[in-house]
Amino acid sequence: MLTLTDQAVSAIRNLTTRPGLPAETGLRIAPADGRAGGLALSLSDGAQPGDQVIEEADVQVFVQPDAAAALDDKALDAQVNADGEVSFQLQPQA
Repeated sequence: MLTLTDQAVSAIRNLTTRPGLPAETGLRIAPADGRAGGLALSLSDGAQPGDQVIEEADVQVFVQPDAAAALDDKALDAQVNADGEVSFQLQPQA
């Protein structure tokens, strides 16, 4: 199962707790359209049927079934640059 680093939890929390978003907002990971093996990340106001739900601390990540198998042995990490832009990376689980 996909795990989250502390940096990823912090970044997801910052993205999902912005004013105006529902309390159940989480990060959704799905296969990217037209990119073999690519993944698309977006904010979602809840899990879709069949999603794998990962809850860590106070954040949620919803993984579409088609993407779940490819992420089983991965950890999601995040970096925030000086402008506050977040980039997520996958890395092998420790």
